[in-house]
Amino acid sequence: MVDILAFGVHPDDIELGAGGTLIKHIKMGSKVGLVDLTKGEMGTRGDAKTREIEAKNACSIIGAEFRINLNMEDGFVSVNKKNIMEVVKVIRAYRPKLVLCNAIKDRHPDHAIASELVSKACFNSGLSKISSSFENENQVHHRPLAVYHYIQDRWIDPDFVVDISDVFVDKIKAVKAYKSQFYNPDSKEPVTPISSKDFLNSLEAKAQLLGRSVKVKYGEGFTTESTLGINNLFNII
Repeated sequence: MVDILAFGVHPDDIELGAGGTLIKHIKMGSKVGLVDLTKGEMGTRGDAKTREIEAKNACSIIGAEFRINLNMEDGFVSVNKKNIMEVVKVIRAYRPKLVLCNAIKDRHPDHAIASELVSKACFNSGLSKISSSFENENQVHHRPLAVYHYIQDRWIDPDFVVDISDVFVDKIKAVKAYKSQFYNPDSKEPVTPISSKDFLNSLEAKAQLLGRSVKVKYGEGFTTESTLGINNLFNII
């Protein structure tokens, strides 16, 4: 069982969108698990094996309890019964309080599809009449308290921002664990939209912009599926 289960359709999605938030919550005592839907095998740079090694290294930097891969086909992920039930299986096994997942819209179409897939699976996981051959005494229905979508390449106005000022350096370390994907002046691989030095600079700029919106140095933004509620006005920074 974990407090937070974070999903990404590609290895490195989680680090880019929510790495700082996860590191911060782990430091505060939360248990976190990571789930990649695919191995990112259709990516221009690197290959499935390389990205698997990089994902393990990034997981270690983040400090998560585990990282698993559901081995869906990169580039062809869809919202269908088979994929939904694969995600339901994981949710019911680890019973997270919160789920983080891909942006609701983005440059890469797989991100929005994965966002919808995980969201639907979170709902279906709570339906007691949905069962399958994997069910046993540990696979009872469970629905997370909330699903939050991190913001990725394209700007989306956040519903809330997490202050990651004290862990931003660690977030970047986790991102840079994906050496095949991001800026490397010695790389002979093709240039991609995320392989330039400018892209890494843009990560910091976006974190600064999100942080500035809540009067801190660095932030990560999220959108919600339901209205947020508080019991103390002074809990808002």
